[in-house]
Amino acid sequence: MSINRSDLMPLALLPILMGCAYLAIGNPAAWFTLTIAGVAMGMIIFTIASGMTIVFGLMDVLNFGQGIFITVGAYISATVFASLSGYVVSPYLSENLLVILVAIVAAVAGAGLSGFLFERLLVKPVYGDHLMQILVTTGGLIVGEEIIKIIWGVQQVNVVLPPFLSGAFVIADVAVERYRAFAFLVGALVFFAQYLVFTRTKTGLLIRAGVHDREMVEALGYGVRRLFVATFVSGCALAGLGGVMWGLYQQTLVPQIGSQMNVLVFIVIIIGGLGSTGGALLGAILVGICANYASFIEPKVALFSNIALMTTILLWRPNGLYPTSAR
Repeated sequence: MSINRSDLMPLALLPILMGCAYLAIGNPAAWFTLTIAGVAMGMIIFTIASGMTIVFGLMDVLNFGQGIFITVGAYISATVFASLSGYVVSPYLSENLLVILVAIVAAVAGAGLSGFLFERLLVKPVYGDHLMQILVTTGGLIVGEEIIKIIWGVQQVNVVLPPFLSGAFVIADVAVERYRAFAFLVGALVFFAQYLVFTRTKTGLLIRAGVHDREMVEALGYGVRRLFVATFVSGCALAGLGGVMWGLYQQTLVPQIGSQMNVLVFIVIIIGGLGSTGGALLGAILVGICANYASFIEPKVALFSNIALMTTILLWRPNGLYPTSAR
């Protein structure tokens, strides 16, 4: 689940990209601000993409409906913020943290429950058939968006940042937005939590063993099927958490937010290598900083910068930076 230590070459892409951008921008303060913002954006994208990459890497399921769980998480959190608006605008840190925690728990639970129903109704009948998985889950995404419109309507929903996450703090004459620092911490916690679960716990060991030799694990008395369902639900719950973070980042929500994010998610997991959590982390950061640099240097280039980045990397490594088949 982590980056292959024997192959550190892809990690050199980060300093190379940052160095080239520094030369093009020329202003140290602007470069630093763009870099911090890009890394934070990358961590938000990673939080969303990590759920899909573990589902594919451990279950061999191509879930093109991942975007609906992003939308569910975002809208549930917006509902919590609206219901507890007094805590959202409160000047007290404890109340801000409480409402954020409640929103995250509700969003993760709602996305996880939606993921369980999605797996039972749509994914379960098509295990082992990638083409049918693509068709069925894409259809599920379309239907899910219509359900979102029925529940929350088609109008844009605004999300208010609590005072705790508003504003910025200054480091060496460079302003760093509080929310971007918060997003970085959340993304880092998600990565390390996944690393510990899949490399340091019995559950992670059983899941990885079940991927390679399901019959043997079942012969030892463990229910691989239940573990796989739990993995799928966890991936959807992570997408819900990502939806909370993206909603706070954008501060506006529309029913199509999941479909829009799906493109970025696929770019990230293709760059990182299908099934690789470490690759997804590196890919997400590359996508985040590349988009920010391109927007500042030449806004027109930003429209296709991520596609150009993916194409360039695939020309170098056709299977992505850290494909699971390479480990």
